[in-house]
Amino acid sequence: MTEVAEKTERLQQMLEREKLSGVLLNAQHNFAWLTGGATNGIDLSRVNGAASLLVKADGKRYILASNIEMPRMLAEEVLAADFEPVEYSWQDEKATAGFVIDKAKSLISDGEIATDYQIDGKVAQCRYSLTPDEIGRYRLLGKDAGAAAGRVIDNITDGESEIEIAEKVRHELARGGMPSVVTLIAADERISQYRHPVPTANRWKKTLLLVTCAKRGGLIASLSRMVCIGEVPDELKIKTEAAAYVNACLMHATRPGVTGAGLYKVAADAYAIKGFADEINRHHQGGAAGYRTRDWVAHPTSGEVVQEDQAFAWNPSITGTKVEETSIITGGGIEVMTATKNVPVITTVIDGTEYHSPGVILL
Repeated sequence: MTEVAEKTERLQQMLEREKLSGVLLNAQHNFAWLTGGATNGIDLSRVNGAASLLVKADGKRYILASNIEMPRMLAEEVLAADFEPVEYSWQDEKATAGFVIDKAKSLISDGEIATDYQIDGKVAQCRYSLTPDEIGRYRLLGKDAGAAAGRVIDNITDGESEIEIAEKVRHELARGGMPSVVTLIAADERISQYRHPVPTANRWKKTLLLVTCAKRGGLIASLSRMVCIGEVPDELKIKTEAAAYVNACLMHATRPGVTGAGLYKVAADAYAIKGFADEINRHHQGGAAGYRTRDWVAHPTSGEVVQEDQAFAWNPSITGTKVEETSIITGGGIEVMTATKNVPVITTVIDGTEYHSPGVILL
């Protein structure tokens, strides 16, 4: 079974459960998922894309696009053998609100059609377990993103502004076909002040936090790196080792069948053990990843359940430091995909299993 066929089957099963005759996918992350990495993105400030995919309950698939977009879609993004093209004029699309939805409904003789926005959670569940091809692409993305982060760190110097460092991150990732959809940089005191430090003109003197979410083929790999010039302060070392302990506890507990609420409790208990109980209240801990930076985040009432072959990006943080990698759950356990070579590793052993988290990089 091809990747597109396998995903179509998942959607068919969802449609049967929901008693729907079809689903229209227009969100950029869902388009990338069903097509195996293609994009319908033109205006990246929007969630919606410039072409839509219709999947009927009988498994028949269509791509709907205006005469502006269809030629390129068929030439560069999707195969007509996978998706039957339905083209319309751009004037019709612009003139009538809901035109594309009405066009999709006309392709279904009876029953109801839903959009990915109406049943977002149901479509998301179809995405959670990655196919073998997706796992291969994700591993390569993680490896390339981790290596790119390493090259950036090798080429930054104290005195540079957060904005200048952010541009180096974006440039290095773009060279590998990985736009950085999230780029956060904090130097010195801003690391403790903000959990989401959008880059500013603040200039780096001693410590630096680098965060990126790299995207390729629709998949997104997230990672964070702490950098220090000269000797690592004792407080930073203690806090980073504590954050690594939380990260290890989360990786150890992330197994098929475990709920998001259960994972939240694991994180809360780990923070308390290390003497930083209140830190879990200052930022979320991450969660399931894939075609969005987070498909869901672990919280006290989360009923989401870990699936086999699902990706996760945990990001425990303690004021002044952060640990973050993207991993995948496989039959053999949890595998980190974004590790960077030559980065100090903090090793935590739980029930005889070693878990590795990035330590502070010394320059």
